[in-house]
Amino acid sequence: MDVEHVPKLTRRNFIRMSAGLTMATGLCLPATADARPPQGLATIIDLTLCDGCPDREIPACVAACRDLYQHTVPDPVDPIPKPFPRGMIEDWSGKKQVFDRLTPYNFIFVEKVDLEYEGRRMTLHIPRRCMHCDNPACATICPFTANHKFKNGAVVINKNLCVGGAKCRTVCPWHIPQRQSGVGIYLYFLPTLAGNGAMFKCNLCYDRLQEHKIPGCMEACPQDAMIIGPRDAIYKEALERAQRINGFIYGNDENGGTATLYVSPVPFDILDRKLPTGPGHPHFKHVTRRMEETALLEKSVLAAPALGVAAGVIGALSLRSRRRNHTKGDE
Repeated sequence: MDVEHVPKLTRRNFIRMSAGLTMATGLCLPATADARPPQGLATIIDLTLCDGCPDREIPACVAACRDLYQHTVPDPVDPIPKPFPRGMIEDWSGKKQVFDRLTPYNFIFVEKVDLEYEGRRMTLHIPRRCMHCDNPACATICPFTANHKFKNGAVVINKNLCVGGAKCRTVCPWHIPQRQSGVGIYLYFLPTLAGNGAMFKCNLCYDRLQEHKIPGCMEACPQDAMIIGPRDAIYKEALERAQRINGFIYGNDENGGTATLYVSPVPFDILDRKLPTGPGHPHFKHVTRRMEETALLEKSVLAAPALGVAAGVIGALSLRSRRRNHTKGDE
């Protein structure tokens, strides 16, 4: 495959290119500026380049992500409070070694697909993680505003605000966020009623972007199969790559558009039929942003301030009750 355009957007040139574009526009990046040019960042995942790291037990991108973030997901309390009146405990703390699907402790994984297309047999390796949608319903429906879309393109869940209600997973077309029960702030107020843990997913290495570094998975990739750069340049690059191989793009208009573009030599509907299904395994179906289906959930964001106050009141009352009971026990 002709890859003459690849070097201009590899991990080695990302910072220089982003900084150059920023200077050209006359804008500066403040200290907390998300490491972004004006239109934000986007990424390409090129399926013609990813080989699954056959010489490694765990693909380099997966291992790098786990090294950076697995320790940031806390272990749950023991025992984990059982949700009432309904709900299911989701505990992955004893399965941290799993790396072939999305879990609260594993934000990216690589799928292997063997197929035949236009008379050619081929094997493709597909890194899967959050798509970082342009207008994510997951961020707009969270009643505690724990989920936020930043101007640099990253969609980030704040584990210190999330109560694990999983609305974000419900409205995500790919069901990306994963829940770990028994962790988070819900444990401090009505733990059997007010939540069920916290949600976790890829955050596009938001903290590294703030330091003008690229995401760990991309830095580790030996094939430069995943690259990041200014959004307009990335979209142009993805189109050029797809045209050179008479290929296909996924992510440019899915769910209203995303900051992640897949480039593939095979149509994505064919890929989708070959993928394993079930929890932790995103699909490749075409999806629109289902505003009519999520409208009621999205209205709940209007209640966020009230819910925050209510949570504080509940926590204070719970603490007062515990202190009162403790005092009576000493009498």
